[in-house]
Amino acid sequence: MAVLRAITLKNAIFLAGLALGAYHLMVVSGVITMSTMPVRVTHVMLALSLLFVIKPASEGLAGTKLNAAFSALLVAATVGASYYLLTRWQAIAFSGGITNDTDFIAGVVLIAIVFEAARRGIGWILATITFVFFLYPFVAPYMPGVLEGRGSTLQRIVVVLTMDTQGIYGIPVGVAASYIIVFTIFGALLSNFGAGDFFFELSNRCTRGLRAASAKSAVLFSTLIGMVSGSAAGNVAVTGTVTIPIMKREGYQPHQAAAIEAVASTGGQIMPPVMGAAAFIMAEIVGVPYTSVMLAAIIPALLFFSSAFMVVHLQAVKSGIAPNTSTADDDDIPLSKVLLNGGPFIGAFGTLIGVMLAGFSPFMASLWAMAVLLVGDIIWQRKIDLAFFKKVMVSISEGARSVVTISAACAAAGIIAGVLGVTGLGSKIATLIDVASGGYLFLALFFTMITSIILGMGLPTTAAYLILATVVAPALVKLGVPVLTAHFFVFYYGCISTITPPVALASYVAGGIAQANVNKVGWTAASYAATSFVLPFAFVYGSGLLMGGTVFENAMAAITAAFGTFAIAVAIIGCLGAPLAPHARVMAAIGGLCLLFQGLISAGIGLALFAAVVLMGRASKSSPKEALQ
Repeated sequence: MAVLRAITLKNAIFLAGLALGAYHLMVVSGVITMSTMPVRVTHVMLALSLLFVIKPASEGLAGTKLNAAFSALLVAATVGASYYLLTRWQAIAFSGGITNDTDFIAGVVLIAIVFEAARRGIGWILATITFVFFLYPFVAPYMPGVLEGRGSTLQRIVVVLTMDTQGIYGIPVGVAASYIIVFTIFGALLSNFGAGDFFFELSNRCTRGLRAASAKSAVLFSTLIGMVSGSAAGNVAVTGTVTIPIMKREGYQPHQAAAIEAVASTGGQIMPPVMGAAAFIMAEIVGVPYTSVMLAAIIPALLFFSSAFMVVHLQAVKSGIAPNTSTADDDDIPLSKVLLNGGPFIGAFGTLIGVMLAGFSPFMASLWAMAVLLVGDIIWQRKIDLAFFKKVMVSISEGARSVVTISAACAAAGIIAGVLGVTGLGSKIATLIDVASGGYLFLALFFTMITSIILGMGLPTTAAYLILATVVAPALVKLGVPVLTAHFFVFYYGCISTITPPVALASYVAGGIAQANVNKVGWTAASYAATSFVLPFAFVYGSGLLMGGTVFENAMAAITAAFGTFAIAVAIIGCLGAPLAPHARVMAAIGGLCLLFQGLISAGIGLALFAAVVLMGRASKSSPKEALQ
């Protein structure tokens, strides 16, 4: 009987996910036409109801009758309060915001539901942060200094957060209900139709015969998969089980293999064309086309990617890992055949980029990309059968189910954004950073970096960015930093918070797979990704790194930053053909920093310092050819 109940619940979850995904596909494609508010309310209702069924109240209660009863009560409350709001939102909007006692009760229920959804879906950290912001309007009159405010009533806060698009049903939920869910379905289709195997085969072919081939393959593979998944920790869980054991066999220590995988998986979130959910939210908040976000991300993403390649190569040189000259795989299919077999995936990504560059919305581009993928699979496989339709349905259900935790984070972020808007707390935080920095931009950036990393610890990238975009980014804008640059600044630190100790989700997952000390993995990953801690400062001080300058400025920024990235990698590993002395590593680090920050003088100083380090490396009598294999 218990097995039967489990099977029935599994089928119910599958069908609920399928219904959620199919509904949103019809909405974004125009088959179903609805206003903004009903779409968002319906999305939250369906997504959070599904979340309460999938996620138990706690680990200890999983599978118990008490958990089932509590989850059923939450689902009923979610559906009831949401349905009530669907019947009332037009009357409230047309009356200019006049509400009654029942509206207030429904609003309180919805807010409580969002808190519980954030706790179940993301964890206590996000739920606690959201609750602290929710309390601010009631304690504002008693706060010290700049944080003091006149406060607000519970009824006003509840109305703002639940009865219009300023709170729970704000921009983050709107993005989750349109962009994100379509891309998660696209990612699930790619996964179920074999994109993972294609990417792995492709990355292996591209790195075969090189020193540290397994690690470089892991970087390439994890980056490609990360573009689709958009979750660093999830990406590690998917790709790390394959890449980490291979790296350990090649000669990397367990903590090094885990750190490489964590860094590479993190980089996938910032690699165009699909940069994860946070990038789509950024486009909506900033008010620019997604293609602008994608274009701005190209140079930093390539620098992150090349930095990871350089780090694993230099680590291999330092560890004495020889190039892979094995011919055991000579009978494997050639690269041209791999590319031919991957035609549907290449076509899908090409369509995605092409349609967006043509000016269409990202979700429309993803719909076309999905169509190309499915048609391509039919052509390549030369058949359409029951298994094909099963994979499509499974992908729609999996993609929809993967968005429920993101939706919980988006709804919680809506509460934070609503409170910031009602109370003016956002401008107070901006003033606080401005006052603490004394008006010096560098200090303001430094304080913002620390705040971003702390707020992002323990949170998925999407949740971290949502908080940072509403709380921290306005402080930089107030100091004159362009809006897109300010959001990219906090976005990067939100991303790398997943590998920054003491709470580093991606590093923890990788450490578990590698059976290594997770704290050692975290600190090693943070050191390997050191360039990423500096890059945001560089593109604030120079627009070229975000493609915001002239063609010449952009090109020079990319070239000098590439040399700077290499120099910093040399400083991190302490090897350039042979181990370097401490003073040489310091010189490489300073030279790399000078090269990252644009300017003729700084570039000249950086090149001179790094040239001196290279000469020191040559003087160590190591073979340059061996080091560069």
